[in-house]
Amino acid sequence: MSDVLPRASELGVIGCHVCGLVCKDIGVDGAHCPRCHSALHYRKAASYSRTWALLIAAFVLYIPANVLPIMRTVSLGDVDDNTILSGVVELWVKGSPDLAIIVFTASIMVPMLKFFALVTLLWSSHRSSTWARQQRSKLYRLVELIGYWSMLDVFVVALLTALVQFGLLSRVEPLPGVIFFGLTVVLTMFASMSFDPRLIWDGRESDDR
Repeated sequence: MSDVLPRASELGVIGCHVCGLVCKDIGVDGAHCPRCHSALHYRKAASYSRTWALLIAAFVLYIPANVLPIMRTVSLGDVDDNTILSGVVELWVKGSPDLAIIVFTASIMVPMLKFFALVTLLWSSHRSSTWARQQRSKLYRLVELIGYWSMLDVFVVALLTALVQFGLLSRVEPLPGVIFFGLTVVLTMFASMSFDPRLIWDGRESDDR
C-alpha cells in the first residue's frame, strides 16, 4: 500500500488561502471562497516569478543600503556620517558592544540569511528536488519568523533616541541609506509571502495552477 498522501486536487477539494476554508473544487476558473469571497486556486499564482522578482529587487536595493550613510550623529561638535557597517564598528569602539551586535544582527546578518534561505527554497523547489523537504519547510517557517523581527531596527532607533534623551548623544539624523534599507526589508517580507511553501512538496516545474 502506498504511503504517499493524496493531494487536494486528487480529492477534489481546494483550500482558501485567506480564511483556510476547505471547499469543493467545482472545476470553474475564477471560483471564489463562499466564506470570504477570495479567489480560489491550488497554489499562489506565479509564485516563482513574483518571489524571484521581489528578491532580486530587494538585493539591488540592499547595495545602496550598505554603501550610502544611514545615520548622522552629532556629539560635542563632532559630526559623523555612518554606513551600516561603519556604524557597527563605531558603536563597538565607543563602548556599546550590545548595541553594535543588535545593529549587526538586524541590518546585516538577518537580511543575508533571508536572501540565502529564499534563494535555496526557490532554486530547490523549481528543480523539483526531493532533498530535505522537511528541513526546507522548517527553513521557510524560520524565514517567516525572522520576518517578524525585521523591524528590529525600530528598536535600535528607539535606543538611540533614548541616548539622545539622556544627553549621551546630542543629535541623530537619518540619511538616505536608511530608506533603501527599509525598502529592502519590505521587499524581502513580500518575497517570503509570495513563495508558496507547498511547492516544496509538489515537485512540479510549473506553478500555473
